[in-house]
Amino acid sequence: MALIVQKYGGTSVGSIERIHRVADQVSRTLREGYQTVVVLSAMSGETDRLIKLAQQATPTPDEREMDVLLSTGERVTIALLAMELRGRGINARSYTGRQVGIMTDSAHTNARIARVTADRIREALEEGIVPVVAGFQGINEQSDVTTLGRGGSDLSAVALAAALKADRCIIYTDVDGVYTADPNIVPTATRIEKISYEEMLEMASLGAKVLQARSVEFAAKFKVPVEVNSSFKEGKGTLVTKEDTDMEAAAVAGVTGDRNQAKITIVGVPDKPGVAARIFGTVAEAHINVDMIIQNISQTAATDLSFTVHKADLKKAVPIIQAVAKDIEAKSVAVTEAIAKVSLIGVGMRSHSGVAAKMFEVLAREGINIMMISTSEIKISCVIDEKYLELAMRSLHSAVGLDQIQS
Repeated sequence: MALIVQKYGGTSVGSIERIHRVADQVSRTLREGYQTVVVLSAMSGETDRLIKLAQQATPTPDEREMDVLLSTGERVTIALLAMELRGRGINARSYTGRQVGIMTDSAHTNARIARVTADRIREALEEGIVPVVAGFQGINEQSDVTTLGRGGSDLSAVALAAALKADRCIIYTDVDGVYTADPNIVPTATRIEKISYEEMLEMASLGAKVLQARSVEFAAKFKVPVEVNSSFKEGKGTLVTKEDTDMEAAAVAGVTGDRNQAKITIVGVPDKPGVAARIFGTVAEAHINVDMIIQNISQTAATDLSFTVHKADLKKAVPIIQAVAKDIEAKSVAVTEAIAKVSLIGVGMRSHSGVAAKMFEVLAREGINIMMISTSEIKISCVIDEKYLELAMRSLHSAVGLDQIQS
């Protein structure tokens, strides 16, 4: 019997009425003859509500206690769905991340999965039970509750699918798939029928909010087919799978925009070996991810070093950087928050030249200045003034021919 892991996001379980609809979908899947494991997020808005409560208690909440607090949201939804299913005569049972053996490191509020035992899930399936699992959470080696960061329920679902060798992991959300751009910004964006793990990973890490980037990374590593589909309407979604030759036909698969970036510049950094390692080593120890890095060419004995971090990490990053800057005798630290990152992504870039030139030409034509540039084999990203992000996305989407693509 084929096994499917279904994950439902916060909007999909945002009310009792929507939990009824999830129960309908689970019931239908069971009638079709599939073994089913369900992974749930907290109700939409619940995690934000809990964060605000914590910030009202103290401006700098302890991260271990934050995980204890934030992990409660998913407990509500799994219990409600299990009750609903049992009321329909379906033998369902709720499980926390701890109970299903999602073991993580100790990076509280953004933990990484070390292993998944899933023994209780296997036992439940053998007994004909439908497991309803709390996403977003696990435990570390000290048995402390940990959480997996924003969008962590996607990661929970993919990790369980990998551990159970499921035939497919379906991510049910409020959109019916992955689009060539955010349809709310680019009205001509169209749904992508099939996308490679690499493209999806770049899109997720560069601002597309459909899937958590780490969940895509996990899916690629363990070859888990992931389908993104809508909880609210019937129809095909987007399949995230291994790359095939058809995917290279188009140079660009999508355009993304990310407003959740901030730039930190250390002015007057001593130009000598080991300084960069000292700066970024300290940042890494604080579990802060650095994205784009630019160092100006030095004409004297000092240089300027700029890099971007996620805005959510800025409050934590700034005092750390200020302390390092003082230690290395840099002149000052400057922060710029009104920036955004616009990116073009596509495995076809490997075999199509001129994409970067086209991007720079379009931005120049629109009068948009580029502050930073980052490239890889399958993506080009530019940091620009935040107020130009939507214009940049629409212009680029049209310029690279995505307006004409039909799903």
